[in-house]
Amino acid sequence: MRSYRTLVRTPEFTSFLLSFAAFAAAQTIGSLALGTLVFQATGSPLLSAVSMFGPQLAQLVGATFLLSGADRLPPRAILSGLALAYAAGTAVLALPGLPVAAVLGVVLAQGLLAALGGGVRSGLLTEILPRDGYVLGRSVFNMLWGLTQVAGFAMGGALLTSLTPGTCLLLAAALYVTSALATRLGLTARPPRSSGRLSVSATWRTNALLWSSRSRRLTYLGLWIPNGLVVGCESLYVSFAPGAAGTLFACAALGMFVGDVVVGRLVPPAWRPRLAVPLRLLLAVPYLLFVLRPGVAPAAVAVAVASVGFGASLVLQERLMSRTPDDLAGQALGLHFVGMSTMQGVCAALAGAVAQVTSPAATMTMLAGGSAAVTLILAVLDRRAERTGRQEPVFS
Repeated sequence: MRSYRTLVRTPEFTSFLLSFAAFAAAQTIGSLALGTLVFQATGSPLLSAVSMFGPQLAQLVGATFLLSGADRLPPRAILSGLALAYAAGTAVLALPGLPVAAVLGVVLAQGLLAALGGGVRSGLLTEILPRDGYVLGRSVFNMLWGLTQVAGFAMGGALLTSLTPGTCLLLAAALYVTSALATRLGLTARPPRSSGRLSVSATWRTNALLWSSRSRRLTYLGLWIPNGLVVGCESLYVSFAPGAAGTLFACAALGMFVGDVVVGRLVPPAWRPRLAVPLRLLLAVPYLLFVLRPGVAPAAVAVAVASVGFGASLVLQERLMSRTPDDLAGQALGLHFVGMSTMQGVCAALAGAVAQVTSPAATMTMLAGGSAAVTLILAVLDRRAERTGRQEPVFS
């Protein structure tokens, strides 16, 4: 499958995208409003970063208890229910005078549910599309996420100039309800991909199986760590440029969109594996410019160029799927998204803590250098494993 026209003609793919678009718009508008609300109330880069990216930290706990449900629960019902739960939580965040501790409690609860939602949604995509259409379909999915972020952050920034953060949070809650309705009305009810019930023991057994292969471990680490450190840079946009954070987020999303178009549509499949390392380096290197404390315009250009490197995730996800049984696709992708989100949350908290004692610009420079270093180390480990023939069988 090599054309967008074929994708659009695939039954349910358009409905799947529309329901996700509403969900993604709610997340972008809501997270910017919440980060702004917390920063206005506390003046703390750490609390602002944690309020926006803290849910990712809770996904690790959610993965422990819930991730087996990615393949063992009916996807349409779960996605609709999760969207409604997010709507309720976001409406609570809009309550005037809500203590910061309560705000963090709500966003962490949402993070617990997100661990399940990422796996269910990713597994459903593998059912809607044939295996040879996954990379193109995932690139469109990521492109939509990028475009929605561009529009959502731009709209969120514009709305915050005339509306209160609480009002913007209520708008986000309404978009979550829209996503629930689009999922319920546009997708077919499907049975679970695997038999058995959601359980902690089943989650751990499958996670252990997925982690047991050296090749999958290196792929997971490549998906998680360089990406997470750069998202730590992004978590400081509000404190780096309080009046232009929406612009920086939108430029980053635009760069991600370009990367997904290039990797998913323009690069021949045989070339994609060669781009994993260069793209991950591109993700980090432009952020080294922040050592010069640039103005908004050069900073926006730097983050847009860097975010093209997020296209590396498509290459590594394709590698992960080639080494995973079909009936474990949901949990394998769920583990990826949970690990990635957890690392993003950890790095956002780390970035906020370091920025408290240094500066946002200096912290972004340090995280970018760390991301590039990890990419090079993992590349060496990959080559060493190939030379010594220590790569395990695909489904070990």
